[in-house]
Amino acid sequence: MKTYFLTLICLVVFMPLSYGQIKIWKTKKEKQQIHTPQWGVNDIIFKSKRKVNDPLKKEIYALVKGEGENTQKIPLFYNGNNEWVFRYSSAVEGVKTYVLTSELKEFEGKKGQITVTKNEKEGRHGGVVLHKDNPQHFFYEDGKHYFNMAFECDWLFALDYGKEDLPKTKHLLNVLEDYQFNQVVMNVYSYDVKWKKDPKLADFPEFEYGGREDIYPFLGSNSQPDFSTLNLEFFQHFDQVISEMHDKEIVSHLMIYVWNKMVNWPEMNSASDNLYYDYVIKRYQAFPNIIWDVSKEALLYGRATEEYINERIDRARNLDAYNRLISVHDFGFCKRNKEKVDFISMQNWQHTLYQNMLQARNDFKEKPVFNIEHGGYEESPFRVFPGAYINAEACLRRNYQCLFAGGYTTYYWQGASWNVVIHNPFEQPAHFKKPHFEYFKHMRTLFEHYNFENFVPLSHHNSSGFNLTNKKDGVVMMYTPKENQWIGVHKVLKKNFDYSKAQQQWFNTLTGEYSEKENYNTEPFDFWYERPWKGEADVILIISNLKSNSVN
Repeated sequence: MKTYFLTLICLVVFMPLSYGQIKIWKTKKEKQQIHTPQWGVNDIIFKSKRKVNDPLKKEIYALVKGEGENTQKIPLFYNGNNEWVFRYSSAVEGVKTYVLTSELKEFEGKKGQITVTKNEKEGRHGGVVLHKDNPQHFFYEDGKHYFNMAFECDWLFALDYGKEDLPKTKHLLNVLEDYQFNQVVMNVYSYDVKWKKDPKLADFPEFEYGGREDIYPFLGSNSQPDFSTLNLEFFQHFDQVISEMHDKEIVSHLMIYVWNKMVNWPEMNSASDNLYYDYVIKRYQAFPNIIWDVSKEALLYGRATEEYINERIDRARNLDAYNRLISVHDFGFCKRNKEKVDFISMQNWQHTLYQNMLQARNDFKEKPVFNIEHGGYEESPFRVFPGAYINAEACLRRNYQCLFAGGYTTYYWQGASWNVVIHNPFEQPAHFKKPHFEYFKHMRTLFEHYNFENFVPLSHHNSSGFNLTNKKDGVVMMYTPKENQWIGVHKVLKKNFDYSKAQQQWFNTLTGEYSEKENYNTEPFDFWYERPWKGEADVILIISNLKSNSVN
């Protein structure tokens, strides 16, 4: 009874403030008692009583230990106002103790206790990790498969910059959540684009975010930078963006650098460059919804060397106490340095996309393959960056080609991917071309239901479509272009399954509709068989209720 009473008092005295999804604990006693659910993000604040010179350069770590666990060495970061932040989350329940090790004597030896309780937030599954028993797929920390349904929005950081609240950011994230996108490929910072801008944008300045001089991660501006220190207000705003994403279980695929968006970066390996890079790793590693990407198009623009990117990877791994996944937006680099990255990032625009994805999957059998940019940029009210494909159905087809090759994919809409961001597309006038986000909601719903992580592409059974086979659950899928009259599935069934009780059903990729289930049509060459939605939509033939009779 006495112990319970003391714990209650501590909770009352140290009840945290809220900052988005971050709980803030201000230390006032020698030993702090903190309670947090799994994957909750907590900021434990340590305030210096004196002014410290070069505070961003001070090395302070929290050594965190739970029963039966290895010690985590988590870096603190400086947040202004003589305050250092120990940002903490945990995937493991239990009581943890921490002690600070610091070059600032007043923080050295500070101790505390953190009690991590079971997660109670519906839909929260933790950070994205790899699984040794199924290495070509992504999983959450709790074991659930993570169906990587990504959406590019490079300028997400800019939507509400300088405002206390984030109405535009929240609105866009709500839309993405509604349509079941669960990852945003984004930059920490971008300045502007080099290509020609649509003249129509001049009449809609509210959608243009490129070229702003009031946003910069260093002091000064992009045009007149001051690399002597960082702009902490920039990162305090960015905290709110990442926190809102965490609340909605949307992963931030965070590209720390970008070379083709006119950013005035400090010299490579300079003190300012290292300060920026290290600070990003220190400040955001505790968020479970973080995946690191060293740089967008890392080696395409002549700024970075392979040695530099390798050093950045090592630098991140040495600082990141949470071992978040890391990759590089450069297929050539990933191919040559596969042991350095956790997954393979592709950027393939070619007409032979499916074959290229399939080849990559076969080449990298121990890692997921993620086509981060496949040249499909669905059209919007403004011509922002047309790339290779802009028709919505053509873009959707390329996404399905990535999936049916056993990889993961990314959706781009020209109204949100780059400097132009229409945060409320469905509230615009009727003549504004709306995005087909619903296509991707249907896609994710399909593959969540049928366990994408258990499928493998058996390309030798493709026939006139694309094959995915799931022996574990007894399901075969055949992706069928809308022009196809017939698709052959009999060979894959005959070789791998007892299909005597099989049922078949068709899935409309545009509407998400399913046809009625019926017994499998056992006539392998019935060319007169009329499939639904022919000429209207690409469809997927789903054969289920199969019993595996072989291992192939």
